[in-house]
Amino acid sequence: MKIEQIYTKCLSQGAYYIESNGEVAIIDPLREVDSYIRKAQEDNAKIKYIFETHFHADFVSGHLTLAEKTGAEIVYGPLANTEFKSYIAKDKEVFKIGAVEIVALHTPGHTMESTTYLLRNTSGKDYAIFSGDTLFIGDVGRPDLAQKGEVTQEDLAGYLFDSLRTKIMTLNDDVIVYPAHGAGSACGKNLSKETTSTIGAQKKTNYALRADMTKQEFIKEVTEGLLPPPDYFPLNVQLNRKGYEAIDTIIEKGKRELSIEEFEQLTRDEKTIILDVRHQFDFINGFIPKSLFIGLNGTFAPWVGAIIKDVTTPLVLITPEGKEEETIIRLSRVGFDNIKGCLKGGFETWKRAGKKVDTLASVSATELEKDSENKSVIFDTRKPGEYENEHIKDVKNTPLDYLNDYISMFPKEKKFYIHCAGGYRSVIAASILKTKGFHNVVDVAGGYNAIKKTRIERTKSTCLSR
Repeated sequence: MKIEQIYTKCLSQGAYYIESNGEVAIIDPLREVDSYIRKAQEDNAKIKYIFETHFHADFVSGHLTLAEKTGAEIVYGPLANTEFKSYIAKDKEVFKIGAVEIVALHTPGHTMESTTYLLRNTSGKDYAIFSGDTLFIGDVGRPDLAQKGEVTQEDLAGYLFDSLRTKIMTLNDDVIVYPAHGAGSACGKNLSKETTSTIGAQKKTNYALRADMTKQEFIKEVTEGLLPPPDYFPLNVQLNRKGYEAIDTIIEKGKRELSIEEFEQLTRDEKTIILDVRHQFDFINGFIPKSLFIGLNGTFAPWVGAIIKDVTTPLVLITPEGKEEETIIRLSRVGFDNIKGCLKGGFETWKRAGKKVDTLASVSATELEKDSENKSVIFDTRKPGEYENEHIKDVKNTPLDYLNDYISMFPKEKKFYIHCAGGYRSVIAASILKTKGFHNVVDVAGGYNAIKKTRIERTKSTCLSR
């Protein structure tokens, strides 16, 4: 028996490869599936099943492409309703993979179709669970993403409480927990950076698995402090449930090399976004006017979803040389398939042609310290939790995720500064503000990490209410 966790850090997502006696199961695959096929070929094995723990909201799964390329059967848990060929498992139904068994345990709560897959080893012993978004390390799945009709987040939280206590916590303490996500995912509130654990360890450390917890206490704790989910989440759910175009086709179309003339023609449409994915240092020094910066060096795909929101938005790309295909793949992971092409030669081609170039003002934290004595206007674009932990005294919190809600707060004429933790998110925010006519914005290089090394006065307090 072989188990491999295939963790994609920028999505905080774990897919799983399970092999026994020449048969393979893949759990929650990413959209680009060739790596799973290669692993099976190396093991001289055949992919038999593709198990989906639920209809994912934060990424587009590779189930359809993998099934088409391998003939494997797609399996969902009870209550799932797909618009493609799939097998809907019954609660506690057993599937054979070589000499091991996988049992579908229906665990509604995060969504109604959510299913945990229990792996029994060659001795028939409960060995591991693949818990999807039902149970994370240190947390549980948020219960507000699948509200329909009269079903509320409190109803879903109640189902989740029952699922955890009747299907998960009854397992032996040594059973390994393999979740779908780790720290950084928006599918929970406070996920651990660890990506595996055991049932026993989670009973001791996970707030949601306290033995003395009542259902009402559970409902209150898991629903408290939930930030609104990103707007692209429902669109990804629909792609996962209904189907999507093959990623090979998306790559082929997206890699189309655009001349400057074609690029300019496409961007005359106000709906088309120029997406610049270079490093923030390169962007600061020069970019095509009205470009949106979201760099590949950060948590790229989730920020694309959070900022652009609509997966049907037409995109034209400015990428570092040789990064065209990687950019398209990472966009497709969150459903952004409408890529019209990449500017041939990237930004340098634009610059050499003598086209208009914009830049972003940026200062060091030391320079900010000197100016802050003159009561400069500063905005903190970090998440509310980061802001509450510590921030510059008297600054306002305008989280990047909801920047548009705060647009009226930014001064139109007076110079103002923005910062994040390390300098990535603030450049995204600055690019958004520049497209809206705020050319007096100044980025603080190095962000709060650099600010902490200065004598700028800092404090702790609650964040600005939205």
